[in-house]
Amino acid sequence: MSKIMQTEDEFLCDYDPTIFDRPNTLVDTVIFTVLDSHLQVLTVKRSNHPYKYNWSLVGGFIDINKDLDIEATAKRKLEEKTGVKTPYLEQYGSVGNANRDPRGWSVTNIYFALIPNHKVDLKIGEGAIDIKWSVISDDKVSDKLAFDHADILQGCIERLRSKVLYTSLPVHLMPKEFTLKELQTVYEIILDQKLEHKSFRRRILAVNILEETGKMSHERGRPAALYCAKTKNTHFFIRNIEGNR
Repeated sequence: MSKIMQTEDEFLCDYDPTIFDRPNTLVDTVIFTVLDSHLQVLTVKRSNHPYKYNWSLVGGFIDINKDLDIEATAKRKLEEKTGVKTPYLEQYGSVGNANRDPRGWSVTNIYFALIPNHKVDLKIGEGAIDIKWSVISDDKVSDKLAFDHADILQGCIERLRSKVLYTSLPVHLMPKEFTLKELQTVYEIILDQKLEHKSFRRRILAVNILEETGKMSHERGRPAALYCAKTKNTHFFIRNIEGNR
């Protein structure tokens, strides 16, 4: 039958997917937390070539037989390599070129999330021989990261900080009860800048996302009211939170 006269079903039945080159297609996840007064990122030490024994972000190849979409790949690889399950992942973007991976032309789809470390039990899994939270300083970690992961990390740090300026995302890192000062400190750690105290307090309390527990903190100085989150949803502020610089 002439190709011009083919129906779409007939075309697809005869179609050869190998007529076009296919790049290696992966997903990388950038998982942030606040730990020991530092913004940190989850890294794994690779057990296989290329970059064997080097530290990297968490990721891997898409499995077209297992994964319904690229977010499913991100969650699967994260759990396989680290034991971490997260219901929340946000897509940062994609990077693809002939130079980022010595195995050949590759495309990676990048996701990031901010999760509380106290709810995470790290486990070394497939493709890794070690796992750790790595401290971020000057928008990088002390270990040299495999592939182009240092550039990916820097981009995700910038996106995270931009988002934290206008959302309540850091609230989800807090313990069940916390003071406004403790919440402000977490914001400042992520943003790497000091915030104006009165403006921060006014902005957070105005949007009705916290409620007082009726208890007081007595750890340092004068007593401070303890709060808890009223909702698991992230609030979006109309204007950015103000800093001191």
